[in-house]
Amino acid sequence: MRPIQARRETMKKCIPGPFILSLILTAVLAGVPAMAQQITGTPGLPSATVTIDGKQLPPPPMKFGGVIKESAKDSTPYWPPSVTPPKGAPNVLLIMTDDQGYGVSGTFGGIIPTPAMDRVAKAGLRYTQFHSTALCSPTRAALITGRNHHSVGFGVIGEMSTGFPGYDSVIGPESATIGEILKENGYATSWFGKNHNTPTYQYSAAGPFDQWPVGMGFEYFYGFMGGETDQWTPYLFRNQTQVFPWVGKPGYNLTTDLADDAINYMRSLNAAAPDKPFFVYYVPGGTHSPHQPTKEWIEKFKGKFDMGWNAMREQIFANQKRLGVIPANTQLTPWPDDLPKWDTLSVLQKKLYAREAEVFAAYAAYTDHEIGRVIQAVEDMGKLDNTIIIYISGDNGTSAEGTLSGTFNQMTAYNGILEVPEPLELLHYENWGSDKTYPHMSVAWSWAFDTPFKWTKQVASHFGGTRQGMAIAWPGHIKDAGGIRTQFHHMIDIVPTILEAAGIQAPDMVNGIAQKPIEGVSMAYTFDKANANAPSKRGTQYFEMFANRGIYNDGWYACTTPPAAPWLLGTTKLPEVKDYHWELYNLTEDYSQNNDLTAKNPDKLRVLQELFLTEAAKYNVFPLDNSILPRLLTPRPSATAGRTDFTYSGENAGIPVGNAPSILDKDYTITAEVTIPKGGAQGMIVTMGGRFGGYGLYLLKGKPVFSYNLLDLERYRWEGGVGSRDVLGGALKPGKHTIVFDFKYNGPGPGKGGTGLFSVDGKQLAQKTIPHTIPMLMSIDETFDVGIDTRTGVDDSYKLPFRFTGTIDKLTFKLGPEQLTAEDQRKMQEALARARD
Repeated sequence: MRPIQARRETMKKCIPGPFILSLILTAVLAGVPAMAQQITGTPGLPSATVTIDGKQLPPPPMKFGGVIKESAKDSTPYWPPSVTPPKGAPNVLLIMTDDQGYGVSGTFGGIIPTPAMDRVAKAGLRYTQFHSTALCSPTRAALITGRNHHSVGFGVIGEMSTGFPGYDSVIGPESATIGEILKENGYATSWFGKNHNTPTYQYSAAGPFDQWPVGMGFEYFYGFMGGETDQWTPYLFRNQTQVFPWVGKPGYNLTTDLADDAINYMRSLNAAAPDKPFFVYYVPGGTHSPHQPTKEWIEKFKGKFDMGWNAMREQIFANQKRLGVIPANTQLTPWPDDLPKWDTLSVLQKKLYAREAEVFAAYAAYTDHEIGRVIQAVEDMGKLDNTIIIYISGDNGTSAEGTLSGTFNQMTAYNGILEVPEPLELLHYENWGSDKTYPHMSVAWSWAFDTPFKWTKQVASHFGGTRQGMAIAWPGHIKDAGGIRTQFHHMIDIVPTILEAAGIQAPDMVNGIAQKPIEGVSMAYTFDKANANAPSKRGTQYFEMFANRGIYNDGWYACTTPPAAPWLLGTTKLPEVKDYHWELYNLTEDYSQNNDLTAKNPDKLRVLQELFLTEAAKYNVFPLDNSILPRLLTPRPSATAGRTDFTYSGENAGIPVGNAPSILDKDYTITAEVTIPKGGAQGMIVTMGGRFGGYGLYLLKGKPVFSYNLLDLERYRWEGGVGSRDVLGGALKPGKHTIVFDFKYNGPGPGKGGTGLFSVDGKQLAQKTIPHTIPMLMSIDETFDVGIDTRTGVDDSYKLPFRFTGTIDKLTFKLGPEQLTAEDQRKMQEALARARD
């Protein structure tokens, strides 16, 4: 038989006859075991849809149900049905703000109005025992996976990741996110705002992108990478591409931009596919530092905090009792001795601290206002009645990272500089919150905003770090409008709640990978008014962060006493983890963790301590680690790990910190080989950081300059003298030149000074010795830019983007070894105290 005839005979054998085709279609309509699918419409037509059982994602491809003959006129086409969620599956709007404790929102008794959250609460339910992990990215990992944060590699923030399964900042393929699950079940999935769940060493254009939102099941991402960003010039991405929407837009602020983009996305989706349900994960940066609302919002709160933090705390506590969001017998925990009382402050201190709270409150209210615009857009599209809205106030307690006095530049605190001279702070009083500051508030405000609890963000052992206000609304399904629910729940319970509401089960297999079980429990049982007082379906939950631990079990709670205040940012020596003191509370009688029962019930404490060890072993919590600074300095995988020589040419912008040469705490040499065109040149050759810390090598009116910005506390410049006719201080002449900045570091130890030698074509321009350098963190959201400056300038001598108008033929960095030892890290605070002097 000739080949063509053989192929025809084989094809005929493969084409089902009418009877076989009928059996296939019957199986499809009835649902085959592999997919348990339910087809709506006529199978094979473009309008047909299918609801899958979701156990395997993506579902196995369906067999072709048509007829294929040699001629199209004798054949029957068959379109595979489009996957859609079960009938009646709601849209999902999942909202979470940042760094807001239980007493921040007006919805839960705070004095900051949050009408958008009020709207959700009045239409639905408020939850008074809902919990986070005490820190940003761990909470977010738990929220989007339905699994405990250690189970998915986020035992701590990604910036402190280590090479242990519970701490490597990698959400593995065995832990598919809610975005992935809903996408494969027919939802349109999107993520707006903060992404703190991509490993810091994977932020670059080199990827890989499987740990970015677009690789974790979110079809559209518009937001910033990392824990925080400047709201005026954010480190912003659309999907995988860095964008700069503020350019040419005076008054731009990311908080409004995120709402605009989410609204535009939902409108576009509605126009293109009005019946396709959406899952919108909306997580703006407010109110994580820097606190940067618009001026109009700051003006709304002028004078609102003159009463001080102690009086405000009493007011919040009274509001909470009045609203019923704390039990009537709740006790207000005592004010800590470590924090000053308001009436002990000077007039100038009160003025400055009140301003800090005004700006924070403005940021919280502004953020809620923009969230309200997003919710209103859902109603304007006619979709509110079939949308479940989950609004969580904060991913942890209010942040205590602003130091005891607050700071106009949060980068100082991140580098262990815990005191900034008061006169310098007062100089920024008027522009606090503007693009000229990167501010945070006093710890005392943070403690007060966590009323009625003790402690703050970072502290997983106490509810000041983990208790979050939450409201859920779902018209037609939650009929106890304005109700309060007191069941004990956790971030990991949100995913199973969404899945139950959508009628979708958790998959066994995703992309060929067997899945870890979802560790949360659905909260949907609380939607029924008859279950308003039902026992919590979450009987046990562990907590751990920096070795502070807690364990909840059926109304009892045991936890360790934090051995050091979180506002010291790990700069004090800590006891061994095994030597931590434990506390015991009966939460059914003591909502605020005020009455320690350790002495009265040691047997109960021992039982709970053993339970913690069991849970910790189950969920990858070990090894316990109470270090902070050493983990910040831990080497991590990256395309540049271990490199000491870096070479660039031409213009390269937006290289993230993790992929850039680090000049911290070491010798280094920067060599720029440039070509100057006729008429001269100017512009940025290379820069890292910006207004709040960093350096820049540039030509200003043709003259070479090296500028070093010590966290906006001091700036040092190397440049030639004025009036010289050659390169020594004058503009570089046309042609090729070699500019060298060579720095010798006065180590060992962090934050030491050194001597910089600046030269052009082998001739010395300037030599200067500086007493201090940035010890640990030069930038968070500013990038390493070659040939341009994309965000903020290291000084005010030039205007952005300050593109280099010559040619960068070759730019090299040669780095010496880091001059830090383990002993240096333990003595970091001592070294930084000297730097403050």
